[in-house]
Amino acid sequence: MSLGIIGGTGLTELNGLAVEKEKTLKTPFGAPSAPFVIGKFRGEKVIFLARHGRPHKIPPHMINYRANMWGMKKLGATRILSVMAVGGITKKMKPMRIVIPDQIIDYTYARKHTFFAKNLKEVTHIDFSHPYTPALRNDLIREAKKKKIKVVKTGTYGCTQGPRLESGAEILRMQSDGCDVVGMTGMPEAALAHELNLDYAGMAIVANWAAGKTDSEITMEDIHYYLAEGMKSAMLILSGFIRSE
Repeated sequence: MSLGIIGGTGLTELNGLAVEKEKTLKTPFGAPSAPFVIGKFRGEKVIFLARHGRPHKIPPHMINYRANMWGMKKLGATRILSVMAVGGITKKMKPMRIVIPDQIIDYTYARKHTFFAKNLKEVTHIDFSHPYTPALRNDLIREAKKKKIKVVKTGTYGCTQGPRLESGAEILRMQSDGCDVVGMTGMPEAALAHELNLDYAGMAIVANWAAGKTDSEITMEDIHYYLAEGMKSAMLILSGFIRSE
């Protein structure tokens, strides 16, 4: 089984990956975000993709999620780990905290969100009760425990359209809906993984408090700082997780 890793803001390349080749794919859905980087990470085969491209320039609403996920499967990935930056909504979700979400709410619009759109023999549905594969989530949580890194073991990820950050009122609505963190890339990525029968889990690094959760203005300087600090712990978890595959 091959592991695919999709890196978001803060993870545009996988340090420690012994690159064997880069693969530029043509897909039925257009071009993926970047070439797929295939190699060995401490002896384990990994397929890595920078979600926002290399350099980091594709905004969340312009990412070709279908091409990215189709490409991962085409190259042999059977399990996908998504690394993503998020804003914290509820009290536990402090900057630099790592969250292993178990649920998701989709607030996006006008994204090409399914493979089941054309040339169908019949209308096709998927069960999306559990957006993140429980076994894969448990592997991440177990690895964090081994490394003595505190993670939040459950949480609901609210996916907004972007690229702007949310208003204070929007965050209040999301909190009322049950969201713990907010990001812009979780959907349709998670649903597409299910459509392709790929195991899928996420590791979210809280980079900032969401709008209205502090008196301070959200700045990119703060986001980059907290994300870089949180990514240090995330990489320790990721390193052990890959070896345990």
